[in-house]
Amino acid sequence: MKLKILSWNIWCYGKFEEISEFLKNFDADIIGLQEVLPDNPKMDIIGFMKKLGYQSLSSNVPEIRKDGINMRNAIFSKYPILSHKTHILSDEDSRNALQADIKIGDKILHVFNTHLLHTHQRPSQTQDIQVENLIKVLPKENTIMMGDFNATPESSVIKKMREVFTDTDPASEPTWSVYPEGCSGCNPHKVFIRLDYIFTSRDIKANSPKVHQSKGSDHLPISAVVDI
Repeated sequence: MKLKILSWNIWCYGKFEEISEFLKNFDADIIGLQEVLPDNPKMDIIGFMKKLGYQSLSSNVPEIRKDGINMRNAIFSKYPILSHKTHILSDEDSRNALQADIKIGDKILHVFNTHLLHTHQRPSQTQDIQVENLIKVLPKENTIMMGDFNATPESSVIKKMREVFTDTDPASEPTWSVYPEGCSGCNPHKVFIRLDYIFTSRDIKANSPKVHQSKGSDHLPISAVVDI
């Protein structure tokens, strides 16, 4: 069975109308979103996706930015979500991975969504700990791991992920940043860095990776088609 998978950091300062319009039109089977704001009625992505008919869940552990914004990881599925869990990846900076076990036909697909620490694309011991803890909880079969890793393809974080999982986009098309205000420290003025990834366990075939265009967020949405 072929499934359309989408991952997108929708940015806590994102544009709801453009984000919701893209999500509606793309019509993915399974979606992982990062920087979801559960307590902001102007950015009610969870409510919007439920109206589209998706089952939804968000991590029960918040990521609190330095400016006090409460962010969550979220997963949306057209198929039944049987169970879910939030894995703490590091005590520092409260980063986590959200897991959803989804029933598709006679199989259970393990879907993970994460948002690692932003380090301005610099090596980070905390980020290394986060990915090591992530790899420990990933089942080796029937698993999709997506999210904003805040790490470049050459980083130790992505090298570690590629040792155990398949990167669905080996061409490493850039995904960030649409807006300079996406990071005042980096002050990017074009989309020139890849920070977002969809990985699969070795038993899953993936094809048609794509970076999509949108002005809704500072990150661009990414997708792949998987065959399970």
